[in-house]
Amino acid sequence: MNVQLAKEKLIAQIGELPPMPDVAQRAMTLIQDPDSNISEIADILALDEALTILILRWANSAYYGLARPVSTVKQAMVYLGYRTVENLILAASMVNLMDRPLHGYHMERGELWKHAIGVAAGARWVTKIFGRRKAEDAYFAGLLCDIGKLALDSYLCEHTIQTAKMGDRTYILVEQELIGINHAELGAAITQQWNLPLELQDAIAFHHNPENATEGLILAAAVNVADCAMNQLSSDMEEELLPEESALERLRLSHADFSALANRIQIFINETESFLKMGSE
Repeated sequence: MNVQLAKEKLIAQIGELPPMPDVAQRAMTLIQDPDSNISEIADILALDEALTILILRWANSAYYGLARPVSTVKQAMVYLGYRTVENLILAASMVNLMDRPLHGYHMERGELWKHAIGVAAGARWVTKIFGRRKAEDAYFAGLLCDIGKLALDSYLCEHTIQTAKMGDRTYILVEQELIGINHAELGAAITQQWNLPLELQDAIAFHHNPENATEGLILAAAVNVADCAMNQLSSDMEEELLPEESALERLRLSHADFSALANRIQIFINETESFLKMGSE
């Protein structure tokens, strides 16, 4: 199969999925507009009760530990910052997209979403030393790192992959053999179509081999480490995924830091998942 034609067909399948809610789209457009202000964005977000609840709960969560609780979206945005709010909007908008079974990957409903939230949380944590903006970018990259699986799922179903306990590295080989493109490469192509930053595209493309990243070296390393930490929480994999040594070194992490990451992610997942799913109901 022609790889370029296959890629275009698979990206088109993502395009057929439900679009982002109108309020979320308008808010993200304003956030990316340098001439907009917090009041304008807060007014738009206030039109969506679920997003309002989500942002307020997040700002008042134990993660931020504010001395005084905030009661308005505008106050929450001052504390959280544009990038965090943008990531929350994206995450909330993708609950319905990612909270579905992927039979081609032997994933039950909710598994892809849980994995995405866990990788996002872990990637943000391991990049805090590089500053808040980089940490929020890492969250974004972690959340979207496996989005290519949404398009590849039906194709894998058609070929009936029998091994139910394959890890991502094995699936990448199967994907490459069947279609000539893997879920990481396809995910990068999708984010390119969405006009997301090159750094993000690069991180998604190379999150399984971060040493090959260029624009997104730090983000790719962060997602690689967090992805492997999430694997530690799963008892369904035949192989234990370990992070690349180069990724640990780039993030200044020891093996002990990595070992502790899975438990930290699990605590974070429990809180984050409840916030985001509440906002989607």
